[in-house]
Amino acid sequence: MADHYQVLGVKRNATKEEIKTAFRRLAVKYHPDKHTRSPEHVRRNAMSRFKLVSEAYDVLNDDLKRASYNAANDSDFLRRTGSSYRNPYGNYGGGANGSSGYGYGYSASNHHRHGSSFSSAFESFFHYMRTRAFLLNLAFAGGLYCAFLAIETSGETLWRMRNSGKSFEEAMEAMEKTKAHKDEG
Repeated sequence: MADHYQVLGVKRNATKEEIKTAFRRLAVKYHPDKHTRSPEHVRRNAMSRFKLVSEAYDVLNDDLKRASYNAANDSDFLRRTGSSYRNPYGNYGGGANGSSGYGYGYSASNHHRHGSSFSSAFESFFHYMRTRAFLLNLAFAGGLYCAFLAIETSGETLWRMRNSGKSFEEAMEAMEKTKAHKDEG
């Protein structure tokens, strides 16, 4: 996989404006329409370069994709160099197990790199459980559960405060008897 920063010819700390400028310059240079009359091998080369430039721009121009790409490349570099540094923020978007994808931890290379599909699926699931989206969804679900629990408990507490000595079932029976008595009379 090509380094997106090298493809665009920018430094790792480049601003969005620098990335956009580099992309425009290279897109004009390699655009397929510019090479319609060129020999076949030049057209193929230009098209593949244009795709690389477009992909690099797509990733580096989007803040989330760029952060994910940087995290994946940081972990790959650290793995290759044997460093024991651990990113305190986790590896969002891939790279934790040697993947080079942009998704949430699973790519085709993950499946082939590990011995069994169970191991690969487990690692993908574990990686997903560490993503920000999963943790936010988990927090939201926990908040909803606590809210429903509070509502359920408060209703029962209000019932007991207003109807001391009676259970809900007893009150329902009394209402049915009253209703039946009214219907008869």
